Amino acid sequence: MVVRYWREDPCVVLHVAGDLDVAGAPRLRAEIEQAIAAADPLNLVIDLTEVPFCDSVGLGVLVATLNRVHDLNGRMMLVLAPGMIRHLLTITNLDRHFETSESLNEAYTAMGRAA
Repeated sequence: MVVRYWREDPCVVLHVAGDLDVAGAPRLRAEIEQAIAAADPLNLVIDLTEVPFCDSVGLGVLVATLNRVHDLNGRMMLVLAPGMIRHLLTITNLDRHFETSESLNEAYTAMGRAA
């Protein structure tokens, strides 16, 4: 798994590539902590368009991050391609809790920045 993050006002963006599973989850969790610390305001965009697989541990990281962001009065959006992760959120009814978009530009616009 490769994770990188950058600031794209007014957001901090994490781009994830590779499987989000028990092996990759600790890496993502650590990068999320750094990204949250760098965010002011806390508008977190997590780009999962290059993540082909997510297991329950990876899903747990996303849910824990959403709860943490909400506790800090922030906002979080997932950028998702059609496929496994979007389906996983739907069958677990988590699609009702996560804000999602289909592209980074759509996420930037939703977060308050003109694309």
